[in-house]
Amino acid sequence: MEALQIIILVYLLYLIKLTYNELRKTKVEVGMPEQEFFTFREYMRKDQEILSASAEDYMEMIYRLSEETGFTRVNDLAAALNVQPPSVTKMIQKLADVHLLKYEKYGVIMLEPGGVKLGKTLLNRHNLIERFLSVLDIKDGLLESTEKMEHTISNEILLGLRDLTDFFDEYPEIKEQFLAFRRGKIKWTEP
Repeated sequence: MEALQIIILVYLLYLIKLTYNELRKTKVEVGMPEQEFFTFREYMRKDQEILSASAEDYMEMIYRLSEETGFTRVNDLAAALNVQPPSVTKMIQKLADVHLLKYEKYGVIMLEPGGVKLGKTLLNRHNLIERFLSVLDIKDGLLESTEKMEHTISNEILLGLRDLTDFFDEYPEIKEQFLAFRRGKIKWTEP
């Protein structure tokens, strides 16, 4: 019996060594998925499009302010975004350089067709995230949370949020059950 146990033990050690060598060759660590992980900043840098989050905020607000009249002005935009007019001018010049809007010094800001499409898309994204958070019955910091989320969310997740909010709109009784469930849970408190 003792010899059999030694043989089994040697065989197990051999299998462990073999497995370890295979893992080292494929550079996969035990217990870790085979995908790469990055810091939040790196994910954002990898996914960054032409526009920064700040530029997206400007485009969304320009679209909001010019929806009725077809234009807005630097001072109106500065007031709406709580920034100084020189900051607005600097960003407007950048956005004009990529043909999203037309801007005349000390004049009006008018969105180009591509800017109108982008502005509308950004406003729809904002409204969808705000609608989703409202479905969750989020009241405190709703606008701030929406603003933070809208620049980090993928299109696939947006479609999921849209489908979920549409589902709750179509089945309000289920939404009420969900909200009752949430109210029955212990509220999250920060440690």
